[in-house]
Amino acid sequence: MEPGNHTRVTEFIMQGLFDRPHHLRLFFGLFLCLFTAAIMGNSLIIEAIVIHPPLHTPMYFFIANLALVDILCTTAVLPKMLENMMQEKKTISFDSCMAQLFAFTLSSGTELVLLTAMSYDRYVAICHPLRYVNLMSKDICISFAAGVWAVGTINSLVHTLLILRLDFCGPNLIHHFFCEIPPMLALSCSSTYLNEIMIFMADIFLAMGNFLLTTVSYSFIIFTILKIQSSKGKKRAFSTCSSHLLVVTLYYSTIIYTYIRPTSSYSLDKDKMVAIMYTLVTPTLNPLIYSLRNKEVKVAMRKILPFTTK
Repeated sequence: MEPGNHTRVTEFIMQGLFDRPHHLRLFFGLFLCLFTAAIMGNSLIIEAIVIHPPLHTPMYFFIANLALVDILCTTAVLPKMLENMMQEKKTISFDSCMAQLFAFTLSSGTELVLLTAMSYDRYVAICHPLRYVNLMSKDICISFAAGVWAVGTINSLVHTLLILRLDFCGPNLIHHFFCEIPPMLALSCSSTYLNEIMIFMADIFLAMGNFLLTTVSYSFIIFTILKIQSSKGKKRAFSTCSSHLLVVTLYYSTIIYTYIRPTSSYSLDKDKMVAIMYTLVTPTLNPLIYSLRNKEVKVAMRKILPFTTK
């Protein structure tokens, strides 16, 4: 602690994922395998998209950005969690906690906007195929990506700065396995009213706003698919967006559950399980859901990993 007007917390103690760590080594091994799979899978996707010209399309450009976001999310959270699982005293310094909060909030906010950009890409591809080349040109895609990362960065910076203005004078036990906004607000000994207002606004504009835009895009997509005469054509059109729709559903369900509610309703055990979904499970599954079933991706993978089978 440091003396001053308030006794300021210099480090936090993590409660961790499990209150009573039965079979801790088993879970450590499982999470380490999933973390490794997430990093390797998303890294391979990025490399495949870079080296294989047929994948130089708007859809895979956004998938590469998604893979980068997933790498950021997992590396912000999992290494420290795995380290603490093997230690009796699970601590994190104040500065490291703020850095972790910033990186995680950046990845989650960026992914929300990125999923909307990807749904717009699928909308143009299915509803306006003849105009696709013009509407999703290289310059437009780069502008989209720059805007996506800018929104995520500004959102994360605002929330992190608002956390930094709070007083943390004890207790310093974080009822979570990483530094996330709701458990951090629960520890503050000063008013969190402004923080909750800004979180609510972010929920409306980022979570609900992007969810609404994605829903509108898919409403037009479904309407267009239903007008296709042949069943084969319908199946082909739907297959181009089904993976994205699945990931959108998984991601939004966990994010909305976690953030669109007051801090007072924070539920420890359930929220930690949900957090595992969006910090580890979803980043691990995204490369499989989005890309590895694609023939062109398999061709690119054989260039990177010659020992893979056809």
